[in-house]
Amino acid sequence: MSTDELFQRLKHPNPNLRDQAMWELAENPDETTIPRLMSILDEEDTTYRRAAVKALGAIGFDAVPPLVEALLNSDNVTVRGSAAKALAQVAINYPDDPFPAEGVQGLSTALHDPNPVVHIAAVMAMGEIGTSVVDALIKALQATDNPALAISIVNALGSIGDERGVEVLKALSQDESTDSYVREATVSALSRLELLIKNQPPQ
Repeated sequence: MSTDELFQRLKHPNPNLRDQAMWELAENPDETTIPRLMSILDEEDTTYRRAAVKALGAIGFDAVPPLVEALLNSDNVTVRGSAAKALAQVAINYPDDPFPAEGVQGLSTALHDPNPVVHIAAVMAMGEIGTSVVDALIKALQATDNPALAISIVNALGSIGDERGVEVLKALSQDESTDSYVREATVSALSRLELLIKNQPPQ
């Protein structure tokens, strides 16, 4: 199939055919593949946009620089949110490789994006990256006074399974000045985290 046909197929109503097209594009990209996928990130058509996000995630680390660029510099909130989601897909598809520092840096910066769609997508992406971003998440958690952002960070720390999260969540859950919703989320994230750590195979 030609590249054009594969791009058409990303719009197909059948998810299996979309996935097939996505992996074919990812495995045989030419120099236009990433820019074309990037240009779909503001599509009205949600199916097409999500397929592009997944395809960029399947391409992996080569897609990280343009995604970070879009995440930090696009005026379009849909593009910024989609870029964060695509970075999450990269982390999901390539869990055994260290995530590029540029990507981590970009996501850490996007935690301060004024739009909740973007900063919450950035937190979720960092949750997928895992232990290498725990310190950045903790820093953002301690700096924010936005309860919705704090709750997403707390949940991400709860799912990463890293010891460093325990003390921070403990302190937050005991802090009287913490927003009540945030405290509630912290208590449940802490119990998930402690369970995760307890059940981790010894290194």
